[in-house]
Amino acid sequence: MGPIMSPGEMGTGHTVLGCQTADKTVITLFVILVLLSLVAVVGNGCIVIALGSKWVLRRTLSAYNKLLISLAAGRFCLQWVVIGKNIYVFLNPTVFPYNSAMQLLNLMWDLLTAATIWFCSLLGVFYCVKIATLTHPVFVWLKYRVPGWVPCMLLSAVGMSSLTSILCFLGNYLIYNSFVKSTQQPWNVTGNSLKNTLEKFYFFSIKMIMWTIPTFIFSIFMILLLVSLLRHMKKTLSASSGLQDVRAQAHVKALLTLLSFVILFTSCFLSLVLSSASDTPFQEFRYWMWQVVIHLCTGIHPIVILLSNPGLSVVVKSCFC
Repeated sequence: MGPIMSPGEMGTGHTVLGCQTADKTVITLFVILVLLSLVAVVGNGCIVIALGSKWVLRRTLSAYNKLLISLAAGRFCLQWVVIGKNIYVFLNPTVFPYNSAMQLLNLMWDLLTAATIWFCSLLGVFYCVKIATLTHPVFVWLKYRVPGWVPCMLLSAVGMSSLTSILCFLGNYLIYNSFVKSTQQPWNVTGNSLKNTLEKFYFFSIKMIMWTIPTFIFSIFMILLLVSLLRHMKKTLSASSGLQDVRAQAHVKALLTLLSFVILFTSCFLSLVLSSASDTPFQEFRYWMWQVVIHLCTGIHPIVILLSNPGLSVVVKSCFC
């Protein structure tokens, strides 16, 4: 599901699979992928409805909820793009990855993927500065400043995501233009050379910048938060009668929720990197396997948020009951 397809996906000598002649495992993975995307749509949609109704009623949202509704809305839109793109690819497995339809789908995918990664990273930063009990002066200063920065942080994330997605779109357009010229002038060999150069250096570099910077920021703050929570939980357990203590249970629950967040985010990031670096045509098993792995992570996380946040669960039940 990488925003820019690998060189292997450019080949036109593969056997056309289509819906009726596709391998059964590919069809199965395609169905699983669509179902996972629909689960993510429902989960993120519930979060958007719950926080949106709260926003309408109270005319305001906390900084944490602004981050959460931005992440849920971004993922909600992303999953519809994923469904549309993969249906298109499944029905047209040998499609030229840089045609007009793919350019539009990839532009939306690039923008929403980068934005949701940034939103996840900002949510991790907010978790850390609000929950961690670190006493370093810089950290204490951040604790009071970050909530007021949230709107600017969200706008900056959208701006950076837009910039990188536009750069990828321009690269896609250049490849498509060269391809069209090469079909009109068979002696022209610059199109294929340009395609290989952009795919090996330009696209991969942009994607690494697009995904690695927020992931690095997320990792640093999550490590700080995990260390803080482990220290605090150790003190709480040593001072209480055991795990039955209410405060100890709360700390354990918070730690497990945080660990699930870190594992899902890391798994999604690694899957995106490995998928974009692989040489896998659309019609191969590996392509669809990567899609399932990536969206298994994004499908589970909204469910974890709903289950771990009693306030959201109550609002969702009141909206649908």
